[in-house]
Parts: sequence; C-alpha cells; structure tokens
Amino acid sequence: MKSIRIASAALNQTPLDWDGNARRIKNAWDMARAADVTLLCLPELCLSGYGCEDRFLSPSTSQQALAVLVELLPATSGLVTTIGLPLHFEGRFWNAVAMVADGKLQGFRIKSALAGQGIEYEPRWFTPWEVGSRNVCSVAGQEIPLGDLVFDLDGIRIGFEVCEECWRTDRPAPRLRELGVQIVLNPSASFFAIGKYPQRRELVLKSSQEFKTAYVYANLLGCEAGRIIYDGHCLIGHKGILLAESARLSLSEVSLCSADLTIETPDRAAPPTHLAVPMQCPRLSARSGARVQSNPTTYESPFEEFTAAVTLGLLDYMRKSRSHGYVVSLSGGADSSATAALCAYAIHRMAKELLDQERAVMYPHLAFVHRDPSPHAWVKELLTCVFQGTHNNSPETRQSAAVLARELGCTFVEFEVDALVRDYTSMVERSIHRQLSWENDDLALQNVQSRVRAPGVWLIANLKRALLLCTANRSEVGVGYSTMDGDTAGGLSPLAGIDKAFLREWVAWAGHSGPAALFRVSSLATVAALAPSAELRPLSTQQADEKDLMPYPVLQAIEAAAIRDRLGVVETFLRVAAEFESAYTVETLRGWVRRFFVLWSANQWKRERYAPGFHLEDYNLDPRSWCRFPILSGGFVRELRELEGVHYGAAKRNNSSGE
Repeated sequence: MKSIRIASAALNQTPLDWDGNARRIKNAWDMARAADVTLLCLPELCLSGYGCEDRFLSPSTSQQALAVLVELLPATSGLVTTIGLPLHFEGRFWNAVAMVADGKLQGFRIKSALAGQGIEYEPRWFTPWEVGSRNVCSVAGQEIPLGDLVFDLDGIRIGFEVCEECWRTDRPAPRLRELGVQIVLNPSASFFAIGKYPQRRELVLKSSQEFKTAYVYANLLGCEAGRIIYDGHCLIGHKGILLAESARLSLSEVSLCSADLTIETPDRAAPPTHLAVPMQCPRLSARSGARVQSNPTTYESPFEEFTAAVTLGLLDYMRKSRSHGYVVSLSGGADSSATAALCAYAIHRMAKELLDQERAVMYPHLAFVHRDPSPHAWVKELLTCVFQGTHNNSPETRQSAAVLARELGCTFVEFEVDALVRDYTSMVERSIHRQLSWENDDLALQNVQSRVRAPGVWLIANLKRALLLCTANRSEVGVGYSTMDGDTAGGLSPLAGIDKAFLREWVAWAGHSGPAALFRVSSLATVAALAPSAELRPLSTQQADEKDLMPYPVLQAIEAAAIRDRLGVVETFLRVAAEFESAYTVETLRGWVRRFFVLWSANQWKRERYAPGFHLEDYNLDPRSWCRFPILSGGFVRELRELEGVHYGAAKRNNSSGE
C-alpha cells in the first residue's frame, strides 16, 4: 500500500500573460505545498492561456512558453505537477502537458484527440498525436521524452486524459488500465454552460469506478479571453466515490481541492511499456499539512448559475481590459435592467467574496475599492446608467429606469434626445426635398432614434474610462432586431448568449427572490410586468416587440431547432408546429418560421459586427465562436417555397405512423 496526497487546481489565466500566468501557477504550487500535496494537476494550456487563437500558430508563442517553463522548474521543488503549454516540434504545433517532478522536467504528454466542434477550434492550430507513439525533443540541452506517455512515480503509474480525450468513444482510459495506471490526470479547459455541471461530475465518478482508478480533474476559471467563461470546477474521484470537489465560478484567481489516496500495490508488477517514464519525488509519504477541504457550490436554479457566471464574466472583463466600471444605456426594459442589475451584483460579489489583499492584486487600477470598504460606494463609482428619452417613451419605462437606478445605488444620468432626432430628420428632409412620415419611412424613423443615443453614452463611457455594455439578447441577435451603431454600440454584450424568454423569467425571479448569496432587486418585478417594446414608434401605435417579431417562446423554439439542432426549414416548421399547435394556428406558425429564416439570412452582417458576448448555453450565435454563416446567401428561397407546400396534418399523420 502506498499513500499519496493529490490535488487539482483551478486557475484564472489570461492568454499570453506570461508573468501573470506564471505567478498564478506558482501560487497554486505554494498552496499545494502548504497542504502537503505531492501530486498536483493544473488545467490545460494554463501556461500560455487556452484562448491564444491564431497566436498558437506563431513559433514565438511556443518558444516563450518553453522559456517560461524552464524558468519555473526550480519552483516545483518537492512537487510533482503538470503544466499545460503549446509545443512546437518537428515543424508542427502540439497541445502538450509537461510533467515536472521536484524541479526536473520529466516529459511531455501530447494530446491525441482535439476539440473541434462548437466554440472550439483546436484542429486549426494543433496536430493530434498518434496514439501509442513516443519521441524525444531537446529542452535546455536535455533530451526529453514526448508523446503518448505514462509516468511511474515510485511504483505508482500516472496516465492522462486531456479534456476532449475523455469524451471520445476511443478514450485513453481503457488502455491506461491495461498499462496498470492507478491515477488518471485530466487537465481540462472545459467551458461553462448552464446545466453542464452534472455531466462533468458523472464523468469523473463513472470513470474512476469503471477503470478502478483515482481520477483527478482540473479546469480553468473565469472569463479567460473575452467570450468563454470557465467555472473552475475541479474534482477528485476514486473508484466511484467523490473525494473532493472545488467551488464553481469563484472570483479567486486560484482555488485548490485535495484528497488522500491509498494506492494498492498490485500482486504483480505493472505491465512493461515503452511509454512509461520513471520519476521520483521526496514528498511521496509526507503527511504533516492539513488537507484542503472540498468546497462545492450548489446553485438552486439555472437563474442562480446564470447570475454567478455573468457576474464573474463582467468582473474579469473589467479587470483584464483595465476598465474603470460599466456604463449601461438604461431604457427601463428587461434587457437593459437585467444588465444593470447584473453589474451591481458583480460589484457586490467583489466586495463580499474577495479578501482585501486579493482585490489589491486583481484590481490595482481601482484604487478607491481599497480605501472605501462599502460596496454601495463601489456601485456608485463603478456603474453608471443613462436614460435617453424621446416623446415615444412611456411614463412606465421612464419610471422603472429611475426606480431601478435608485435601488441599485448607481450613478444615474438622464437626458432627452428629441432635439437630436429632429435635427437629423430635418437635415435629411431638406436634402431629399420631402418630409419623412411614419407611413412611408417607418424603419428609418425608428432607427434614427436609437442611433442618436450612441454618441452621448459613448462620451460618458470615455470620460469615465468605463466599459460600455450592449444589452441585446440572443433572440434579437438572431433576427437582427437591433439598430447598428445604436443599441448595439458598446464593447461587450453580456446577454448575447441567452434567449429573451429565459431572460424575462430571470428578471421576474430577481425581482421576487434574487440570488440567495446577494440581494433581491424588487423593482425588477415591475420591469418583468412590462410588455417588451422598443418604444421607437409613437405611443398611440402601442408598439410591442412580440408583435413585430413573434412570441419569444416560439422564437426560441425556432432558433433552437434551426440553429442549435441544424434542422432544415420544413423540419423546423414540423417540430415547432407540433409543440405549439394548441396555442396558435398552423398557418400562423408557418408564417413565423418563414419570418425567422428570412430575417436570419438577411442579418448575418449584423451578427458579424456585434460586440463580444459570453457563451452561456450549449450554443451561441457568434460567428467568431459557435455559429458561422455566410454574410451573403440565397436566403432559403427554395426551402421557403417547399415550406408553403407542406400540409401539416398529412405530415403529422405520416410521422405518427412511422413513415
């Protein structure tokens, strides 16, 4: 029997931040030594950052990573640890995990299955390693093995499944078991999505049970590069039992969970293999330090999880862009009100969850948060909401904006833009020698009201050196229900990854209960009761977003079928008709499906120009992330013609009979 204390760590890294990433890695090592850990697993590509994009294709990136790795080696004294980094070898780029023991580089395990679906593009940068093969490279004058390696730590065999590898049917774990591996390390960069937590937990437990090993899972943390959020979920399982689990969506830069293992010495020696690399560490049997207790985070609902993810993303984006807070163009509607409330929640989280010394390191450019201990003062300083009214705004939305700003405690600015609208319209009327009218120029007159709001709110953001936030949700992004250079103005669109139906439910939830760890924003209950409206037409027209588009639950169902599940036009119609036929006529649903595909194909150019948004569910509409679509296309003309000929009743009968 052999005893060993193992750990996994979550790191909030930044692409190409060599000094910062190295500092956080060393902090993890210090925490591990203080907890008397022998073997520590760090996340995938933690040295360079996972989101380096096409800089991975520059040899200088892997050269810099290797240089920093060599500099870090002395700091690993007394530890066995992994370090993820890009590696340039034989003219190609590889996703590598360095294994280091007691100051010595032991080898590189190279990833063999690359993530290339959805938001992941690893095959663009890296080459998959051939399973079962091994080679050597030169590092600082030493010959170092690399490839499909396992490591032997004084008789304890350690193998790897690197992130994507564990999700494949031909995963390494069965081979590792045959090779006598007793500990499987999984350095991952597993992105956050609402509801993903149980999948990851089940993977670790089932893997440790099925393959009769210890399974150590490490993950990145935070909004690393601008779009993807990592929840920092780390787990340790052993033979089907969860030994340790970290907090998720933490604001700390580094978190650690550890567990004690007793490894049974096999009756016979482990099978010989050319892939095994022997190594030693003097701390293998030490037991003086206190084990880091697991601290799992339980979120009671998807709304709690959404709140934790977006607030973490907002804080990371602010500090990594060195912005001095947030500016929100607050209309009084659900989207902008949710954005403002989430900013306030984020600021309160920063005050509540971080120690003074942590804030000093993470937010050095926000000097006032270290002088004034009041989160209410921080909200006043860091969040500015701007209401820009016209005569088309209803008294209800004006009031809801003012009340919400007062409840949040932010800086609130109001000004009217009617004069600017009149100046632009009269200038154009003089140049085209006619008057503009709602009967003939509806969209143009709506858009100019939205567009004239951008310069003023940009000016305020620039004066404050703050981050201007767009407030568009995913439903409106999909159909282009926005004004370019108007309500799309800003540097970050934190709600662009979530649909409007969910967002309206979140606003109602936040108004009636709110996050258990924070506070309830009661004025959001009033916002939730308002019918969504752009308020760009005269009040007498009673403009409503769902009248302009369609009911938001139907829009979400169409989007999910057509974009997430990649169904064709007719298949989308049949699915949506089956779901909503009791609420709407089949012809009405057919018309809404037609409207979606027409608007979707016509508005790709808008999606190309939206500010970055957070990935929050299992798909998004960002063409630089999950969903690429041609800017110019045929517009589904043939498919929509086929839709007109579909007899829903007959199609339904055929489906029910299995034809």
